[in-house]
Amino acid sequence: GLYEPVRNFYMGDHKGDPTIIQRIAAGLTTSAIGITVASPTDVVKVRLQAEGRLPAGVPRRYNGAIDAYRKIVAQEGVKGLWTGYGPNLARNCVVNATELVAYDQSKQVYLSWGAPDNIATHIASGLTAGLAATLLGSPVDVVKTTVMAAKKSAAGTAPEFSGPIDCAVKLLRTQGPLAFYKGFIPNFARIGSWNIITWVTLEQLKAA
Repeated sequence: GLYEPVRNFYMGDHKGDPTIIQRIAAGLTTSAIGITVASPTDVVKVRLQAEGRLPAGVPRRYNGAIDAYRKIVAQEGVKGLWTGYGPNLARNCVVNATELVAYDQSKQVYLSWGAPDNIATHIASGLTAGLAATLLGSPVDVVKTTVMAAKKSAAGTAPEFSGPIDCAVKLLRTQGPLAFYKGFIPNFARIGSWNIITWVTLEQLKAA
């Protein structure tokens, strides 16, 4: 929702199509704002997903989303809701800015090739944005999720990861470079379909 007005703000008195730099700046700005607001819900989502992968019989930390919010604040303070904010910010800026810029840019290219401004072009542009976002975002997505799902260290013991860089190095050492593209196909299926639905819906609403 903020992307176009922020992009137009960065354009200032610039005439014609926005430059790629102006698009990237708008994408990064709006992505940073979005994840700053939404980070708590992301932390709870990742924690609950990690709980769901535990084998039967292993005690759960949380009894649901509301319980997770309550216990995170009680045990880790309010700042616990922004656990992994650094890698989450990096991931969101990479993925969301790529989605925004890739859609904007690819649509302009397809139109310049003579494609009509219709649903088919919007689907193609959304799919292009989804592929670009998955290729660039998978490594930071894996690191973000790993850091956010990591167990808190007990008193007097070292944490599992000292930060996102440490997490990335350990993943590379223990699992190799393909670790950063774990789940690429389902991730692309999710992000690709997400982009198609989002952009086609937005274009239809704008047209109406």
